[in-house]
Amino acid sequence: MGNRTKRICGLLATLALAAQAQVQTRPQIDLTALDRGMAGPRTQLLVLGTVHLSELPAGFNPAALNGVRERLAAFKPDIITIEALPGEECELALRFPAKYGADYCAPTDAAKAATGLDIPAAMAEVNKTLKAWPAEPAPAQRRRLAALFLAANDRASAYVQWLQLPETERRADEHLNAAVVELLAKVATRNNEDFQLAARLAARLGLQRVYAVDNHTGDNIDVPDVKAYVQQLEAAWAAGRSELNEKEKQEQVLKQASDLLPLYRFVNDPEYLRILTDVNVREPMRAKSPEGYPQMFVAGWEVRNLRMVANIRETFRERRGARVLSIVGASHKPWFDAWLGQLQGVEIVDVAGLLK
Repeated sequence: MGNRTKRICGLLATLALAAQAQVQTRPQIDLTALDRGMAGPRTQLLVLGTVHLSELPAGFNPAALNGVRERLAAFKPDIITIEALPGEECELALRFPAKYGADYCAPTDAAKAATGLDIPAAMAEVNKTLKAWPAEPAPAQRRRLAALFLAANDRASAYVQWLQLPETERRADEHLNAAVVELLAKVATRNNEDFQLAARLAARLGLQRVYAVDNHTGDNIDVPDVKAYVQQLEAAWAAGRSELNEKEKQEQVLKQASDLLPLYRFVNDPEYLRILTDVNVREPMRAKSPEGYPQMFVAGWEVRNLRMVANIRETFRERRGARVLSIVGASHKPWFDAWLGQLQGVEIVDVAGLLK
């Protein structure tokens, strides 16, 4: 190599080092500080981690949730979100069953027969109806909106309307046929937090709906060996369950109580959430796998949570300063708190303080 070539190479190396140093010393932009001094009120967002009520012992009485509902009602949410699949995603699954499966969402056949509307048309009609919703709707208007929500694959919101009807008006008419009324009667008896907690709270507060924000479009892991994937993931979870096993024993006792407020305090406790998060994600990230299957699960888990957080953000996009309650399985709460808390103009409310 000649002297001139050496000088050129040396100069290029020096320039490269200088550029690298400049990149390393360039200050990072703090995105969490962009809303300092913002005009107008901030959104207050409360994330309630929940157990899945379907897993509670037989004989569960919805009245056991009265204490929890009282605390949540004191927050006075304008918007309530739930861990359920929205109509858009159900429609997507219907159009692409090879990817998402044929039994992705509950069927809407009965409501479609009553309204003549498929999911997209029903969703459009729901939005149109709510924009012109009167302060004091007639029972027939509520029955019609309930039918529209069912056709849009939004059973929880249909139940919100049903609950706000006088009992004598909970009947079939030109909007709700007998099959749809029977479906709503079954919804009323289901042990599901979407109905027994979120919908009942929404109706009590005079809200017209809840918002389904779950998403599974990004966690449908495509692997060549599903059996090995499941085995490796379950092994990773089992490796760190000693602390969680003890916590779950306490949880089972609390699930038997006639008042579930202590249970909700327990599953929203930061120490419980830390242990749950360690098992759910930390252990899979540490698990050794030639294929990386446990880490693939974590990637899908993150995609799901990111899309759920985006769906929640959409519910108050045009409602600056709204009070938002998000009811979600407790395992999601750490991600919701962290990522929702980074959004501009959003403050996370301490759920532990509210549940005291």
